[in-house]
Amino acid sequence: MARYPSSGVGYQFGPGGITPAVKILIIANVVVFALNLIVGQAMTLRLALTPVAVFQGLALWQPFTYMFLHSTGGFGHILFNMLALWMIGTELERTWGTRFFVKYYLVTGVGAAATTLVIALFSSTIYYTPTVGASGAIYGLLLAYGMYFPHRMLILFIFPVPARIAVFILGAIALLSSAGGVGGGVAHFAHLGGLVVGYLYLKTLRTRPMDELKYRYLKWKMGRARSKFDVYSGGRSSDDIDEEWKTEWKKHIH
Repeated sequence: MARYPSSGVGYQFGPGGITPAVKILIIANVVVFALNLIVGQAMTLRLALTPVAVFQGLALWQPFTYMFLHSTGGFGHILFNMLALWMIGTELERTWGTRFFVKYYLVTGVGAAATTLVIALFSSTIYYTPTVGASGAIYGLLLAYGMYFPHRMLILFIFPVPARIAVFILGAIALLSSAGGVGGGVAHFAHLGGLVVGYLYLKTLRTRPMDELKYRYLKWKMGRARSKFDVYSGGRSSDDIDEEWKTEWKKHIH
């Protein structure tokens, strides 16, 4: 996937240099995948998210460890998840900073696991079925990217599309690639959980009373700056000003 710069002249393949947290996450997922190929099913049963093991065996680590496992029946599952993590996660980590990015990634991943556990209480099939993959967290990242950069033009394969459409297509590919893996038949609950938890988490940040006041004040302050630039310089676009107040806002949520 390539990204058009704002000037519309030329384009860059991918999001550019990989960011620290995304790099560590990709390495961790690939290493665990390789170990899983060697160790086999025993590792999957121990570390995958299996509701019966969590509820009856108190395997409380599984809502976290399942994120680093992927189907060993092929390379499609881990390939598309890591591709999405690189292309989407790198941009978000640059925007948020490493600390908030890691927090959001883990919150959505564990939130996706929690969703699966809740649904399992009403389904015997899900209760005994192991689920693996970073897809819950990836779907959380896809949601965030679509919210932050909905109109950014991206080159997906060979077609230029808005970011909101690109993340939808990448999400569909991730869903299809996980459909045949371990727990693939119920993995859509984890995907849905990642989306919902990601949305609620980002929404909550905006609705904290004091943070909301700071947000409104910064937006008002940058709005005044915008009007000044419009009158005297004429060279600043509204998008430039929006990016500035978003940057200022980020400093207040970390």
